[in-house]
Amino acid sequence: MRHSEVAPGDSVHPGDPVVVDRYTTGARINHWITAASLVLLALSGLALFHPSLFFLSGLFGGGSTTRMIHPWIGVILFFSFLGLFLRFWKLNLWERTDNVWMGRLRDVLTAHDENLPEVGKYNAGQKMVFWSMSLLILVLITSGIVIWDQYFSEYFSIEQKRIAVLIHAITAIVAICVWIVHVYAAIWVRGTISAMTRGRVTGGWAWRHHRRWLKELVTGRP
Repeated sequence: MRHSEVAPGDSVHPGDPVVVDRYTTGARINHWITAASLVLLALSGLALFHPSLFFLSGLFGGGSTTRMIHPWIGVILFFSFLGLFLRFWKLNLWERTDNVWMGRLRDVLTAHDENLPEVGKYNAGQKMVFWSMSLLILVLITSGIVIWDQYFSEYFSIEQKRIAVLIHAITAIVAICVWIVHVYAAIWVRGTISAMTRGRVTGGWAWRHHRRWLKELVTGRP
């Protein structure tokens, strides 16, 4: 049986145009805390990554301050994303229609929506970003603890720390790339950013991009 695509707070408001509530205030605040944490973490991490990028530490008050606050920003990111995960993981479960959507990426990129399957709350691309970031942030916090000498130096060997540094750096680069794809897609699909700033979309937008989600909102049946 197909799971529900509706999250708490989702609703339809008849009118001209029809307005659809897509994200609650709490979900939007949660999202933007996660986004801000990720950007700050990336900037501070890049400052520590290579001497040519050390100038970025000036944004945080210098090298020692950057070194001190970087892991704490990571902790904020982890718990903030955990909030998003608990809110949305069920809505991001993979389905057969997601395989069809992925197989028709050319139609996605050329906006031939008539050739695509009806999409629920999230499409396959959004689900891939969600699960990728879930895994990447878990690896980042785990490897970060290993190299957080201020509190955990006595629990790990030098060899373990060296491996953790390498894993942490590679994972961070991949996470930044996934974030760039996420931002580009949000800009590319007009109306997506306003959904996360205002919490609402038009009925036309929902019908075009997330038709199965809209149908369930209207009919009350998955």
